[in-house]
Amino acid sequence: METLAFLTDKQLLQFLRCSRTEMSCMVQPHTFLNQLRDHHLIPENMYKKLILIRSKELREKGVYRVLDWVEAERPDSIKVFWNCVFRDHLLQQYPTLRLLRNRLLDGSFTFYEKLPEKEEEEDKKKKASAEGGEEEEEKTGRKKRKQKKRSASAEEEQPSTSTQSTPSQKRKVQRLKYCSPFRKGEKADIWTWPIYKSQLPVTCGDKEGMLNRDKLAKGEKCIVVQGRWFTPSGFEEFGGKKSRKNWKYSIRCRDTTLEKLIQEGHLSSPDFKRRKCAQAKRALFSSNQSAGSITGSEEDDGEEEEEEEEAEQEREEGERGEQANTAGGESSAGVSHGVVKKCVFKVTCGAINGMLHKDRFASGSCGKSIRTELCWMTPMKFVTEGSALEDPSWKKDIQCDGKPLSVLIESKLLHIHSLLCKCKLCSSTVKDQHDQDNDDDCFICRSQGSLICCDKCPRSFHQRCHLPNVDDAMLGDNRTWMCTFCVLGASQLWRYPKQMTYQEALTCRISDHLLECQYLLLCLYKEDEDNIFVTDPCINVRNYTSVIKTPMWLGRVVEKLQQNLYKTVQHFVSDVMFIFTNCATFNRDNAEFREMGERLKDLFEREFKSTFSIQLQHPAASNSQ
Repeated sequence: METLAFLTDKQLLQFLRCSRTEMSCMVQPHTFLNQLRDHHLIPENMYKKLILIRSKELREKGVYRVLDWVEAERPDSIKVFWNCVFRDHLLQQYPTLRLLRNRLLDGSFTFYEKLPEKEEEEDKKKKASAEGGEEEEEKTGRKKRKQKKRSASAEEEQPSTSTQSTPSQKRKVQRLKYCSPFRKGEKADIWTWPIYKSQLPVTCGDKEGMLNRDKLAKGEKCIVVQGRWFTPSGFEEFGGKKSRKNWKYSIRCRDTTLEKLIQEGHLSSPDFKRRKCAQAKRALFSSNQSAGSITGSEEDDGEEEEEEEEAEQEREEGERGEQANTAGGESSAGVSHGVVKKCVFKVTCGAINGMLHKDRFASGSCGKSIRTELCWMTPMKFVTEGSALEDPSWKKDIQCDGKPLSVLIESKLLHIHSLLCKCKLCSSTVKDQHDQDNDDDCFICRSQGSLICCDKCPRSFHQRCHLPNVDDAMLGDNRTWMCTFCVLGASQLWRYPKQMTYQEALTCRISDHLLECQYLLLCLYKEDEDNIFVTDPCINVRNYTSVIKTPMWLGRVVEKLQQNLYKTVQHFVSDVMFIFTNCATFNRDNAEFREMGERLKDLFEREFKSTFSIQLQHPAASNSQ
């Protein structure tokens, strides 16, 4: 990580000015001087003169003059100087440099806005006397140099008052020690230090970088790692935490998540689209990988994330917990592996029907717990839409398996919240009400995580589960965002003003019908709840290649579609039908998997005809290959 990436040259020059005396006292500075010489930071003649000095006092003065020269003559190379000085081999050898570096990191050094000005006349006199001394030294030549060597050696051999009784022992040099300003176990709130006013050191996995506060607030690439800039989600992927799909929890500053810093007002981020956050399980699609490679190699990244995610969710009080533990008589949604099961009830009221989700139920007027195809509703809203009575009662008029909803309440399968309840479901704030407008699970993979919400329907998606993938750049504005399902539904009439034949649909260019192909793939992914057809079967199925010569899977189709490898719709359809043909061939003796393939094949053909407005029923697409 570039420690000095965001310090200005002015600040670094001030730090050098205030640290010259300490650096000049370093014991045996030859390695330090060699480093400066290797990077052309000091003149060769100055280096040669200083390296020959043996007197400790004269050597300290010489190092001070070198640092003073660097400040005066190399101000443009000040960052090069400090990066050169803070190398590991120098930090190990010189405790003084470690102390100075730690001062920069922990914020204990104060950058004053204005230091007292130097007296120029005194500086000129010192410079003149120094130049005069150098001229005299050159005139006297070798004779004076020998005298200096004798005086230096005599000075070193002279014992101090503490060693008169034991002249053979040398005085022990006291090395500088760094002591942290924080007590053991105490956290350092470095985001409040002046030095980190414009940037913060951040980590994600084993990667380190510097976060620019201003760029984060503008929604730009704001994290730099060795000169390479990333967006927060890009840095999350770079750090190996892509499966989290929530950079605010994956990226940390001193073990504190960015989500917490944003909530406390230490950081500001742009207003992205509404998101629902919970524990992320997986994503089906990726912009640079096949769907199969992602779902087949999920990373187990559970380190210390549960507490922050539970805090973000702020799940409702003990009343909600009582509901979650009750059981009996209800159906469960989300049967795919690794997905939390949720209790739901099929309910009807008049001509409309929906699914009542137990974990969202609060009361008749609180908690949008009933989901229809169009939206989420409270029980009172649902009964108002479906009942023709002037004064309907939601407990009596909403039916579940032919019984009124009051039966479920009396049997304690549903629990009505108290009027004093302060949970999110009972909250009357606009934000909490708005958060209930969309699903809590991804519509495609049925798992939770950081979800984007469609503004036209109740669906929610992971950014990489949706097709096309949704980038952060698309979410940083206030425009309405619609999912592929809504876009296709809204444009169906003007896209296909008249019906076409099956062959006409197959000969269409794929570039003109990407939306339809993406919709069909999303339908297949959603229907394939156990992800049987998602990954490469050659990896997990024994002897598959000995039977099937041309393997194909949904992840590969997605990858080819994203890479523009299809020219016509027929090429796309052929690959999809290959999946079902291979399934039928390989599973001749396995009726369960063969029926799965047939079920998905029927769905694909039905949706294809509906999506492309096919005029007449046509034989299976596989026969047209």
